[in-house]
Amino acid sequence: MDTSVRVRLSIMMFLQFFVWGAWYVTAPGYLGTIGFKPTDIGNTYSVGPIAGLVTPLFVGLIADRFFSAQKVLAILHLLGGAIMLIAAQLMQGNTPSPGVLNWGFFLGYMLTYYPTLALTNTIAMKHMTDPERQFPGIRVLGTIGWIAAGFALTFAKIETNVGMFYMAGGAAIALGLFSFVLPSTPPVGAGEPVRISELFGLNALSLLKNPSYLVFVLASMLICIPLAFYYQIAARVVELGGMPIGATMSMGQVSEIFFMLVMPLFFVRLGVKWMLAVGMLTWVLRYLLFAFGAPTEIKWMIFLGVVVHGICYDFFFVTGQIYTDQKAPKKIRAQAQGLLVMLTLGLGMMIGAQAAGQVETQHTTQDAIDKNEIVQKLDDSIKDLNEQISEETDSTKLSALETQLETLNASRSDARHAALAAIEWQPLWLKPAGFAAVVLILFVLLFWDKSPTAVADDDSEDAPETADSDDMIELNPDNPYASS
Repeated sequence: MDTSVRVRLSIMMFLQFFVWGAWYVTAPGYLGTIGFKPTDIGNTYSVGPIAGLVTPLFVGLIADRFFSAQKVLAILHLLGGAIMLIAAQLMQGNTPSPGVLNWGFFLGYMLTYYPTLALTNTIAMKHMTDPERQFPGIRVLGTIGWIAAGFALTFAKIETNVGMFYMAGGAAIALGLFSFVLPSTPPVGAGEPVRISELFGLNALSLLKNPSYLVFVLASMLICIPLAFYYQIAARVVELGGMPIGATMSMGQVSEIFFMLVMPLFFVRLGVKWMLAVGMLTWVLRYLLFAFGAPTEIKWMIFLGVVVHGICYDFFFVTGQIYTDQKAPKKIRAQAQGLLVMLTLGLGMMIGAQAAGQVETQHTTQDAIDKNEIVQKLDDSIKDLNEQISEETDSTKLSALETQLETLNASRSDARHAALAAIEWQPLWLKPAGFAAVVLILFVLLFWDKSPTAVADDDSEDAPETADSDDMIELNPDNPYASS
């Protein structure tokens, strides 16, 4: 692969996940201070899965049949960046509406962002001479981009304010502009007829005739319900523990890189079933760490709950992607991976986002609500005081105003901590832990795939096929989460 192409693809992948990491795990900490209730935050995290269910099908069709992929990528990111910047402006209004922000702007933004996950993979792989060996080195820049976003939030001190959304919007526009200089990726299927079965991935449904694969798919969808609790709520546990939110949450992605490197060693020894089981077991242990660490603010337990993200993600989701690739005939692998994404990060995460919002509502005490209202009032006072400081020219008065601002910020910090501490953390986290444990037990009891890891080649779409050593784990550009 040409050095210039590699550099451009690396920058593309870095920015792609920098944009997402700039706000996705830290947003609830800020949204809760501008009037978002737990159920509102549940809706915030439901719009992404909704977009994941809808847009990849149609945007993928457009990129495959009508327009160059890099141009589609550019337009989507420019539009998404504009939506995010407008949303950030609305958040700073006197009475921001959660409904308008969620269903007008966050949904609009995610409708532009979700399809770009697959598009970046498509662009990258189309310009590789050996995707199986070259893609991981490019894709890891995405994980590094997410990590960099977390540290940038902490460094810029915007992990609990509206600045995170400005950073995300600005980065999206930067990526949109940069996309115009990416290698040209014209539509490969221009002029070909569009088949409904391909559009909706109907051919992949034949895989569900296999009892073990059906158990795997159902377990994958169900485990994504407690997964949503992590993305929606964990950052506030980190905040409660007094740790830097962005940098600490990024440690989960650091561990992802490590466990991705050692994963082949475990895969050989454990096999598919027990790799998946270990991944699910780690979700249970993670939530138990939060359940017993959050109420008494035990930092090492909270930190460990974040760091095990590498096992949680790689051992379950990446193993699941490999298992799907092995079980699906070559002709329908893209559809099979798409079906898996739709059922897990689409349907499963959407249900989980709503469940997390409801459970958090149940365990958010009246004391927590009252203290959060104090935080909102202090935020308003701080905003007014900052405006006065920006307009003040007298040095004596300016010094007095800055002293007053320091006092207000300290009071705000204390009130925020008190609001978080008043949440009933233990029962809140025990519920997803228990749910994940039930899914784990059922999976271990019901999943009995005795077939070889590779399947026999056949020209028919329903027939299993054998993958040779060079083809067994085929990287699929239509799966946005491959090698995450």
